[in-house]
Amino acid sequence: MPHPILTSEGQPRGELTVRISTMPADTNANGDIFGGWVMARMDQAGGMAGVDRAQGRVVTIAVEAMTFIRPMRVGDILEVYTEVFHVGRTSMKIHIEAWAQRFRTNIREKVTEATFAFVAIDEDGRPRPVPPLPD
Repeated sequence: MPHPILTSEGQPRGELTVRISTMPADTNANGDIFGGWVMARMDQAGGMAGVDRAQGRVVTIAVEAMTFIRPMRVGDILEVYTEVFHVGRTSMKIHIEAWAQRFRTNIREKVTEATFAFVAIDEDGRPRPVPPLPD
């Protein structure tokens, strides 16, 4: 029987959207995973959630205050959770959390979180309406 995942900050907010292991090529000279690598995976997950909500193409337009809480190391599993919490006419805001499942343990810790803003676009790259969130 598998062991439960232990977290130090409660449960992640949103839906698991991306899960990927960290590799030596993703590290800086100190052996920590690049913050930019984590941010790119968050942007990727946000784009996936945005495409689902907008039912089509989206682009990132902003990232609000991102603070890294803990480093990630080689072998950790990065889990990215997303939650669309606001939809405007052509844009949406998505809360994104990055969590590390520590290498060879059942411990999960939040690494960072941020709000990403996306705009839905048509085939010509012009903004288009996003379906509203359900009531």
